[in-house]
Formats: sequence, structure tokens, C-alpha cells
Amino acid sequence: MSFDYDLFVIGAGSGGIAAARRAASYGARVAIAERDSLGGTCVNRGCVPKKLFVYASRFAEQFQLAQDYGWSVEAGEFDWPHFIAAKDQEIGRLNQVYQRLLEDSGVTLLRGLAQFCDRHTLEVDGQTVTAEKILIAVGGKPRRPEIPGIEHAWVSDDIFHVPQQPRRIAIIGGGYIGVEFAGILQGLGSQVSLVVRDRLVLNHFDQDIREHVQLSMASQGVEIHTDTEAKAIERHDRGLTVWLTGEEPQSLEVDGVLVATGRVAHLGPLRLEAAGVTVERGAIAVDAYSRTSQANIFAVGDCTNRRNLTPVAIAEGRAFADTEFNQQPHHVSYHCIPSAVFSHPEAATVGLTEAEARAKIGDAVRCYRSQFRPLLHTLGHTTQVLLKLVVDGETDKVLGAHMVGEAAAEIIQGLAVALRLGATRSDLNQTIGIHPSTGEEFFSMR
Repeated sequence: MSFDYDLFVIGAGSGGIAAARRAASYGARVAIAERDSLGGTCVNRGCVPKKLFVYASRFAEQFQLAQDYGWSVEAGEFDWPHFIAAKDQEIGRLNQVYQRLLEDSGVTLLRGLAQFCDRHTLEVDGQTVTAEKILIAVGGKPRRPEIPGIEHAWVSDDIFHVPQQPRRIAIIGGGYIGVEFAGILQGLGSQVSLVVRDRLVLNHFDQDIREHVQLSMASQGVEIHTDTEAKAIERHDRGLTVWLTGEEPQSLEVDGVLVATGRVAHLGPLRLEAAGVTVERGAIAVDAYSRTSQANIFAVGDCTNRRNLTPVAIAEGRAFADTEFNQQPHHVSYHCIPSAVFSHPEAATVGLTEAEARAKIGDAVRCYRSQFRPLLHTLGHTTQVLLKLVVDGETDKVLGAHMVGEAAAEIIQGLAVALRLGATRSDLNQTIGIHPSTGEEFFSMR
């Protein structure tokens, strides 16, 4: 059978573009469909704009630090509309970069929603196309809890485009998105209330990390409501009221509500049933090589709900292209993938948490912690850094490394190489660090 394309990719986000470009470099005839801006969640509604918001929010602390060091500076006022316009300009530039990358790679871009007709046929805004292989890379979307008045709330996609900064905001959800935006908006001068269903923020992270981040956020002025859920949102002339459950039911009077209660695979519009693609627990079921229940259809990235990180989606997309179009079969290893929460303070982790390690090897686990005030903050600030190693006491192998503090992501990213190669605590202790630096403490923990 003759096909229009060797590969058709649905979704021009990080994973889809990586796969399309690499497959085209191997000589495949490739097309990609996208109904939204190029670059996907990361470029438009995730990593990139979020990090720009993080940078903007940290200047207030820098002004205070400057005064501690003898500078006479005034913080001034933050201009939200100016920042939003500058951010939008940069995101628009990146959209054009991705378009040029596709063009230079020889990938055909089709604008519109792609939907399955059968396992080899798609309809893109009325145009029918066929492909020998199809890759689904549509990412995820924010989940909205079913509570009265939820239509009055923003989700993470919305917050990047709010025209005016909310003076008072309630953030519902203690995951990384909620925690990051609590720090961002508090740093920009908003009064922030964070509503967390559990006792601590950042479920699934190491317990010490969770406690340190939460205490630090509270000390900076974020009002944290733990063991609490939002049961309703009500709009009125003065703004919004968020009604809470908990030991002492109460309400919050705010100008805006951000719901950050997780993300789900964005599968609804695809008509997967027409192609016979299996969905399990709300995500596309795939094997180690990203193959779905149909031999010619594959999926990568957040729509598979394996590890929802941009670098993982890119690695999955490239591994798929290498395997299917260059006779180099391999798949992504999910061992020792570092991750970060750009909270305030920043947190980063790689490997096992203490709880995961104890579940795996029991009492053989040994943990080493160091908590101190970094040199930058010794002239008046009270910020504390936390470093932690989780070690197999029998083999001395480092199972996990965790950190809360400035540049945590940069430091843990380097340690990820060591953990992936099986480094022991002795290896770290024999490594000479850079002095004075925060990262050197990982090489001398007792």
C-alpha cells in the first residue's frame, strides 16, 4: 500500500518535533500536525514562560541582598503588563524558531486538529492524509476538579496571560505547579494562600525536602492551609470567595484563584477508538519502545504518563526515530532522571527518596544530611540550604541525592551523572570540591 508519508506526527511539542526532525534526517517523508502554537506545553504554557516568571519574582530578594551588602537600592514596583508583553514576545520568537527548524529539516507542517479515521488514515481539518507510521505526541492539559464555581478559576495555562497581577490569590494544589506559582506570585508582591490537601506540599518528593520547602515558603509569607480542600468558589462584587474544608472550615477572600491539581493526557479530540489504540488509566498504553496496541502507531511524552518531563519526551521521540527509521533499536532508561521544582527556595532531586529506598532495601538505608546558611546569605539573610544523600549502607552506593537551595537544579543535574554511573559515598568523599560553594558539601557529608 502506498502512503502519503512514512511518518505522521500528531502534536508539535518537544517530543513530536524531536521525533519528526530526527526521522526526516534519516530520509523519511515526515509531516506533523499542530492546531496550536509550535513548541507545545513547555514553550508556550510550561517550562519556558514559568522560568521567566521565576526570574522576575526573585528580584525582590536580590534587592534585599544588595542592601545587606551595602548597596543603596530601592525595589520599586513590579510592572506586570510590561513583563507579560516581554514574555509573550520571547515566546513568539521561539515559535518562529521551531517553525524554521521544521522547515530546515524538510518536515511538512499541517495546521489543524488531527483525528484518526483508521490506523493509517487521519483527517486534519477536512484534509485526509495517510501514513505508514503515526506518532502521537499531544501532551497533557490541566485537570479541573469538579467543584461549584470552578469556572471562575484559572488553570496553569491561563495564569501566563492574566492581564493584571492579582493582589490576593488562592492557589489550590500542593504539587510542583502550585508550589512554584505560590513562590512566584509571593515574590512579585501578591498575597498568596496555598490550599494543600495533604500535610505537606510536593507529594512523592523526599520527606525532608517537603518539610524544608514548606517551612521556607511559610517563613517568606505564603499562607499555607494543609489538610484542606476547596469545596466551592463564589464570585461577587469584591472578587472571589473560596470556601474550604478542614478541621476548621473557613473561607478566603481573593481576587483570583489558580487551580493546580494535576494534569491529564489530552486525548479527547483524537478519536483513538477509530484506530483501536488502547488507553489505560487515562493515558495511552505503550511498551518500552513507545509502541501502542497498534503495531504502526506510537506515542511519546505526557500523553503516555510515564515521566512527564520535557527532556524525557525529547529522548523518547529521538529513541523512537532511531529505532524505526535508522535500524538502531533502543529505548529510554528512566533510571536516575533528575527533576527540579523551581519553588522559592528551589528544590531538586535525583534517584530514590528515603522512603523509596527503605521500601526497597529496608534497614540498610543510611541517610546523610547537611543544613546550613550559604555564604551568600551570611550578611543578614536567614535562608537555609538543605542537602541530603540516601545511601545503601551495605554497598555504599548512593541511591538518591536531594537539595533545597539556590542553584539546586544545576547542582543536582551534575550529580545525576554520578548516580547513573553507580557512584558510592566514598567516591563523593574522595572528590575535591570547589570552595567556597554549596555543592562541595555533597563531597564531605558524614
